[in-house]
Amino acid sequence: MNSSNEGSTNDQVGERSYWRWSKQDFFPEESFENWGTYRSALSQMCFRLKDRIKSRSDDAAELEDLRRRSENDMKRCLNWWDLTWVGLGGHIGAGIFVLTGQEAHKHAGPAIVLSYVAAGASAMLSVFCYTEFAVEIPVAGGSFAYLRVELGDFVAFIAAGNILLEAIVGTAAVARAWTSYFTNLLNRPSNSLRIRTGLRDGYNLLDPIAVAVLVITATIAMISTRQASRINWIASAINTMAILFVIIAGFIHADPSNLTPFMPYGAKGIFQAAAVVYFGYTGFDSISNMAEETKNPSKDIPIGLIVSMSIITLTYCLMALALSMLQKYTELDENAAYSVAFQSVGMRWAKYVVDLGALKGMTTVLLIGALGQARYTTHIARAHMIPPWFALVHPKTGTPIYATLLITIASALIAFFSSLDILASLLSVSTLFIFTMMAMAVLVRRYYVRDKTPRQNLSKLVAFLLIILASSIGTSAYWGLNPNGWIGYCATIPLWFLGTSGIYKFLPQQRKPKAWGVPLVPWLPSLSIATNVFLMGSSGSAAFLRFAICTIVMLMYYLLFGLHATYDTAHQSRQPEAKLQQADVEDDGKRNPREAGVSFP
Repeated sequence: MNSSNEGSTNDQVGERSYWRWSKQDFFPEESFENWGTYRSALSQMCFRLKDRIKSRSDDAAELEDLRRRSENDMKRCLNWWDLTWVGLGGHIGAGIFVLTGQEAHKHAGPAIVLSYVAAGASAMLSVFCYTEFAVEIPVAGGSFAYLRVELGDFVAFIAAGNILLEAIVGTAAVARAWTSYFTNLLNRPSNSLRIRTGLRDGYNLLDPIAVAVLVITATIAMISTRQASRINWIASAINTMAILFVIIAGFIHADPSNLTPFMPYGAKGIFQAAAVVYFGYTGFDSISNMAEETKNPSKDIPIGLIVSMSIITLTYCLMALALSMLQKYTELDENAAYSVAFQSVGMRWAKYVVDLGALKGMTTVLLIGALGQARYTTHIARAHMIPPWFALVHPKTGTPIYATLLITIASALIAFFSSLDILASLLSVSTLFIFTMMAMAVLVRRYYVRDKTPRQNLSKLVAFLLIILASSIGTSAYWGLNPNGWIGYCATIPLWFLGTSGIYKFLPQQRKPKAWGVPLVPWLPSLSIATNVFLMGSSGSAAFLRFAICTIVMLMYYLLFGLHATYDTAHQSRQPEAKLQQADVEDDGKRNPREAGVSFP
C-alpha cells in the first residue's frame, strides 16, 4: 500500500493492507517465482521429498516462529468455562439427533447405546493424547502442529489433508442434517425443501438452506471469538433443556419390550454403528484449536476437554437408550428419529421441542466448527502447506477471516450436493486415522528426544510401534473377515501386548510432561491405537474407497505444490554469499540442517 495511505485504515499491518490477494501472498516461495524455477523444483522432487520426510519441527518453532506469520495475534479471551461450553456446543448436534436413528435402524438395533459406549471410550483415549500436546504446544494448529513436531513434516501433511477433509465434510454433514430437522419442524415431506435434479443418487438433492446456515454461522465466527462464545453459551443452554426433555420424557414413556432383541445384528452391527456415530465425538479437537485464545492453557484446556467429553458421553448413551425404548428399532425414522418416536407414543407436540433442540444443537456445532476449523487451517497455512494468505489474522477482529472463508465455501459446495450418510461414513474414517497418528505421536514424544535418545532405543521404539500397529490392523481385519471367529485373536492380541510391554519394559521415558500428561503410558496410547484402528476396520468399504481417493488427491497436491512450498520455507533464501558458504559446507559433508521453518545455521 502507498505510504500516503498509511494510517488511513485500521485494516493495515505495517505497510500492507489485510485485504490483499497478490501472487506474492499466495505463492511467495522461490519455487513458484516463474515456470523455470517451478520446473527446477519438480526435477528435485525425490530429493525434496526425502528431506521433508526426515524433517522435524520443534515446540519453539510452532509456538513462536509460525505464529508470527499470521502478522497479528489472536485475542486471549477464553477460560475453562468457555472451553467446556465450546466442547458441549461442538458436539451435541447431528451426531446424536440424526445418526442414532439411522444406525439403530440399519446396524445396531437397541444396542446402539453400546455403540456410543465403544465410540466414547475410544474418543476419551484420544482426548488424553490431545490434552498432553495442547498443554505443552498451545497453538491453533492442533494435531497438525503436534504431528509436525513428533512424526515429521510429511506425516503432518497427511494429517493436515485429513484435518481439512474432516473440517469440510463434517461441516457439510451437519448443515445437511439442519435442513432435515427444519423440514420436519415445518411438517413438510422429507427432502421437500431440497431441489431434485437428475444427478447421480446421493448427489441429486441440492440443499440451498444448508448453504445459508453455513454462511450465517461463519459470519458470526469471523466477527469476534468472544461474541461467538457468548452466543454458544446461550444456544447450548437452550439445547441442554431440550436434551433433558428428551431423556426424561423418553424414559417416562419407555416400553422396555422395544429393547428385545437387544442385538439383532450381533456384535458386528454394534461396531459398524460405532464407526459411524464416532462422528458425534469429533468436535472435541476444537478445544485444543482454541489454545491461542485461552488465558491459561495448562489449566483451562485439560478441564475443558475432560469435563465436556464426560458429559457428552453420558448424554449420548442416555439419549440413545431413551430412543431405543420409545420405538421399535425397525420403525425408527432415519432422518428425524426422535421427533417421529415421540409422535408414536402420542406426544405429537413434543416433536417441536425436539426439532428446535436439534436445530439449536446443530447451529452451535456449526458455530464452534467455524471457530475451530479455521484455526486448524490458519496454522496449516503458517507452515505453507497451503498458501500463507490463509494464515493472516485480522488486526481488529483477531480472527482468521480468510481461513474461515476457505472452510465455509468448500463446505457449502459439498453440502449443496452430497447426502448425509455419504458424508458421515467418510468423516469417521478420516477422523479415526488422525487420532491413531496422535496416539503414536504421544509415544514418540515420551520415548524419543532428538540428540538425546540412543539410536538403538529409537530402533526399538520403531519396531515396537510397528508391532502395535500391525497387530491392531490384524485384529481389525480378522474381525471384518470372521466376526464369529476367535483363533486369529490368539495371535493378534498377544502381539499387541508384546509390542506395548516391550516399550514399557525396555525403553526409558526420555521426556516427562511439564503440566499434564497421559496416564498409564504406554498402555493408554497403545490402546487408543488399537481401538481407533478397530473402528476404522468396522467402516464400510465405500468409506475406505472415498478415503483412498481423497488421499490420492492430497498426495498429488503435495507433490506438485505443498512439497516445494514447505521445502523453500524450511530452507529460506539467503544472500548469494550465504548460499556459496552453504554450498561449501555441503561439499565438505558437514551440513546439519534442522527443521523449523526458521533458518539454518
